[in-house]
Amino acid sequence: MADIFDQDRIFFPDDPELRVLGSVEKLAQWRHRNQGPAFIRIGRRIGYHGTDLNAYLSERRTKPTGNAA
Repeated sequence: MADIFDQDRIFFPDDPELRVLGSVEKLAQWRHRNQGPAFIRIGRRIGYHGTDLNAYLSERRTKPTGNAA
């Protein structure tokens, strides 16, 4: 699977690239519930490393079986 996020970059919740995952509020809910991609805390700020975001998306990849229901 091709990487969507730059591996060597830290993304912050207000970065437009993270809209792929959901809103700023959705990311906050996931952190509160210990769900979603791994994150880092930098003081009071939250950051997401590109490698963690790509890993999170890869884990959720679904391959269609081709069987129609």
